[in-house]
Amino acid sequence: MTRTILIYAAVLAVAAFALEWLEYKYITRVFTGELYIVLIALGFAVLGGWAGHRLTRKTAPEPFELNRAAIASLGMTDRELETLGLLAKGLTNKEIARKLDISPNTVKTHLAKVFEKLDVSRRTQAVQKAKDLSLIP
Repeated sequence: MTRTILIYAAVLAVAAFALEWLEYKYITRVFTGELYIVLIALGFAVLGGWAGHRLTRKTAPEPFELNRAAIASLGMTDRELETLGLLAKGLTNKEIARKLDISPNTVKTHLAKVFEKLDVSRRTQAVQKAKDLSLIP
């Protein structure tokens, strides 16, 4: 990555040198008014956009791998993990109950156990900690 950044920095330095070599005074004789400034700005914008695109290419995300060791150490059941996964999708207790075909009170019980095992007190904290521990994608 550092090598790539150095290459693009060198390209920009060469472009700046070329601009100095052309001397913007020559450009002002050819173009009238403020057009030369617009052309220079456009040239650097295109060059900067190209360099930025090349430097910020994203790699494909790694496939999710469930952390079975954390599940075992926390003592999470499959049903609690299912409930946690649906919680992470933003579903309400009633919606989770419908999806899992259980009562809303059972969902509350599962979530209370999940909160206790993850040592959190809020839904958002539970989701964040579960993601940090690779319990959910």
